[in-house]
Amino acid sequence: MKVVLATHNAHKVAEFGQIAAATRPDLEVVGYDGPEPVEDGVTFEENALIKARAAAAHTGLAALADDSGIAVDVLGGAPGVFSAYWAGQRKDDAANRDLLLDQLRDIADPHRAAHYVSVIALVLPDGREWTVRGEWPGRLAHEAAGDGGFGYDPVFVPDGQAGAERTVGQFTAEEKQAQSHRARAFVALVPLLAAL
Repeated sequence: MKVVLATHNAHKVAEFGQIAAATRPDLEVVGYDGPEPVEDGVTFEENALIKARAAAAHTGLAALADDSGIAVDVLGGAPGVFSAYWAGQRKDDAANRDLLLDQLRDIADPHRAAHYVSVIALVLPDGREWTVRGEWPGRLAHEAAGDGGFGYDPVFVPDGQAGAERTVGQFTAEEKQAQSHRARAFVALVPLLAAL
């Protein structure tokens, strides 16, 4: 069974495919080649639904869309839905990380709490739709470390690590997929996939 993932981001397609394989091996996650809708929602839920609706309408397939980002407590939950554009309109991961670290330069560890958020929308061609949310708590490092992952991974230190703490940029792909905000949201999505 095919489901289209409403993104042009190859990293997300690969990550979703690997997460799906662990829980629904019969599900083939395919990339979206249609036009990108305007993401003018002010919540992760709104933006995920905008993308999934557009992909379902364009392809005629069941569509998944993820809207995700990082929320920093001391910044009132920002960057939030603006995570991909925090440093401007170019979706520049390094610039986004650098700006965020600069904004928190003088903030001590106890106040660097943050969490990754992933909201996944499932929209069926018949108009039924759902959203689920996954969160991954942690804090921001003082500097980037690791070459793995993408986005804010090199500056995000998840809670609950045994031994020396690492950023997600230092995790293996398997470690990230087992714990990530997307994996947590996907677990919540699995019962809904019975509708496919």
